[in-house]
Amino acid sequence: MSEFVEPYGPWGVVAGASEGLGEAFARGCARRGLNVVLVARRRDVVEKLADAISRENGVEARAITADLSVRAELDRVLEETSELDVGLLVYNAAYSLIGPFWKSSIDDHLKEIDVNVRGPLVLARGFGERMRARGRGGIVLLSSMAGFQGSALISNYAATKAYNLVLGEGLWDELRTDGVDALVCCAGATRTPNYERSEPAGGESGLVPVQTPEAVAEEAPEYLGRGPLLIPGRTNGLG
Repeated sequence: MSEFVEPYGPWGVVAGASEGLGEAFARGCARRGLNVVLVARRRDVVEKLADAISRENGVEARAITADLSVRAELDRVLEETSELDVGLLVYNAAYSLIGPFWKSSIDDHLKEIDVNVRGPLVLARGFGERMRARGRGGIVLLSSMAGFQGSALISNYAATKAYNLVLGEGLWDELRTDGVDALVCCAGATRTPNYERSEPAGGESGLVPVQTPEAVAEEAPEYLGRGPLLIPGRTNGLG
């Protein structure tokens, strides 16, 4: 536990932390001894989760309600954490449109870019600068296997995840000389609430391996500092 807190503590910030992967990352950070700030849109959900994490792990947990598609809200997250010694940022928040590109409005496509591209850019820049100043820390950007190639029915989403992949790899190279670790976590199919809501009728085919959020959130912190890119799951990494 102390081995993780020393470089990445005492505070971790998880953006998109109300459920699924974000919740799993927040709980994993707390189990490793970090105090955590949970950022999400739904106040009741994120406050209840913060209380549970604090009670179960004996750490401090705070909730910030914010819409990460809004630039002013991103700035507010940075402002409300300015007095905390943040050593870890996990950007998990994502907005995903599924369906033909032409069926979604341009405003929805732009929201996808706001959450998936501008969000990690602003927070990685803000928290990364603080980490550089103190000479240690870590940034984890959640990308996707979809970010490796264009994909029908998720065209814009896949493009936003490609941005995170390239941004994270570049930050890994730039920040390592400052003592800060950056990692892109490209998860495959993961059984989050969003995945279950979007799963086609009839269930899984069995052809695509589906991981649990807990498995992804356990593997990523262990890999932090070892390289720029992680594809969680042994089977996913074979491709």
